[in-house]
Amino acid sequence: MCSGYPHPRRRAAAAATAAALVAATAALLLPTATARAGHAPDTVTPTLPAPTGPHRLGTFDLHLVDGNRPDPWSQDGGPREVMASVWYPADPRASGPRTPYLPRGLASFYEQSVEAIGAPADSVDFTGVRSHARTRVPAAPGAADLPVLLYSPGGGLSRMLGTTLVEELASRGYVVVTVDHTFQAPVELPDGMEFPASDVDMTEALRERVRDMGFVLDALTGLRAGDNPDTLGRPVPEGVAAALDLSRVGMFGHSMGGYASAETMLTDPRVDAGVNMDGSMPPRHGQAAETGVDRPFLLMGAGTSGDADLPHHHLDTPEWRTFWDRSTGWRRDLYMADGEHMSFTDYQVLLPQLADALELATGDQNEEELLAGSIGTADPDSSLAAQRAYLTAFFDLHLRDGSGELFEGPSAEHPVVELIE
Repeated sequence: MCSGYPHPRRRAAAAATAAALVAATAALLLPTATARAGHAPDTVTPTLPAPTGPHRLGTFDLHLVDGNRPDPWSQDGGPREVMASVWYPADPRASGPRTPYLPRGLASFYEQSVEAIGAPADSVDFTGVRSHARTRVPAAPGAADLPVLLYSPGGGLSRMLGTTLVEELASRGYVVVTVDHTFQAPVELPDGMEFPASDVDMTEALRERVRDMGFVLDALTGLRAGDNPDTLGRPVPEGVAAALDLSRVGMFGHSMGGYASAETMLTDPRVDAGVNMDGSMPPRHGQAAETGVDRPFLLMGAGTSGDADLPHHHLDTPEWRTFWDRSTGWRRDLYMADGEHMSFTDYQVLLPQLADALELATGDQNEEELLAGSIGTADPDSSLAAQRAYLTAFFDLHLRDGSGELFEGPSAEHPVVELIE
């Protein structure tokens, strides 16, 4: 597993998977899909599991433009543009339709990509998938000074593919801000779609991610003070500005986004705690593995990594070991042996649904092998429950003075994971 994309042996797969939710299947190579025997080739509309916290949810998008920073991949040399989504506890009295899981352009792109790789035409309806939030509804009454969490997705992946974990944290009283890194993944901007650039250097990509996160924090600071950073001038929902407590900030990310969490903590003291979900941290691209961090940090690994296929935790992953040894703050390493790289994304809940309806295969992999290479063989419900529990417990401990009891030893409730000492 590399610092933004899966391990090189799976990198061709990453390109395919990112192309169609990642191709409606998490295929590791260009797959083909047919209707499963006994199933009519009807449209499949996956669903997201409901969050388990006590709060209803609201969400809204921000289009942010950094006028002080030219985009290194923009063909016209224009300023850096960033799309972000804010998720927050909402007024339970608010009504209205649930927010689409994917914006229309991105959903259409994924739907077209499914046909392009050989799946039945229009076999997956991404446009019809709904989140559990409502758009621009007021914040929950009394929702003041809530901790803020930033989310950075893996390389090639939309910020939307972390929605299941993001919704869980927002339902438990956090304001969660998800960030797309333009030209590192398909991104829908106000004037249309942008796709990954072909010449992205990983060192530069990581550096720009860190700058993106700092820029978003600056925008949130302005929002808290009463400014509206959205370039389209769309109204900020009632109560959201007051809900932001920017003295308590955490960051979590998947793959390259996890590496970016550690790198951001090196340069931005506003981030109090971080999580790396299965992201490698090669020192040739950044500094974190060599320096460690001085504030709380959680490593979450799954499956194997590297040419030797060793377990992806700090005892068997050199750059994680160095990071572990040189970090001076609170630290824990959580390992899911039967998971895989994409277990920490919405693939964990979407792929089993697609596999139930479509026959997925590649030239050299059957469906079972294909899914195992993407999300592993862990029970999807158990995997998700453990991720939700440990992420919430980590941020509760360090941003809310929670007990941290879950980190004191093995959990009978979550045997799918183990703590690596």
